[in-house]
Amino acid sequence: MIRPPAPAPCGSCPYRLDTPAGVWSADEYDKLPPFDGETWEQPPSVFLCHQQDGCLCAGWVAVHDMPNNMGMRIALAAGMLTPETAEQAEAYTTTVPLHPDGATACEFGKGEIEAPSPRAVDMVQKLERKQKRRSRAAK
Repeated sequence: MIRPPAPAPCGSCPYRLDTPAGVWSADEYDKLPPFDGETWEQPPSVFLCHQQDGCLCAGWVAVHDMPNNMGMRIALAAGMLTPETAEQAEAYTTTVPLHPDGATACEFGKGEIEAPSPRAVDMVQKLERKQKRRSRAAK
């Protein structure tokens, strides 16, 4: 079951203005702009948090129009998320500064993939360590 978004977008969320460019792969950033389209143009999936297994991405929920989101409608109809989780996503707000849309977040994020800043490198290393801990704990 898909869980509601965290109280705030995680520190490495690609939608956050303060997440350095180049943290995620180009493929990950390329997933963001299609959610900017009209409902019928959007991917038939939801965007999950890179940090919280099974949670809706808080940045994605805050930036995009959840009542008119194709992925949310399909997930709700398929029983992948509860009506309560859908309501939480629709009502979600945050004070964390975010990019205005997926295209802007994508363009910014991909800007330094080839030469990430020291801050981005540090964030990637922290994410890798966290992933290794999760992998070991899952065994």
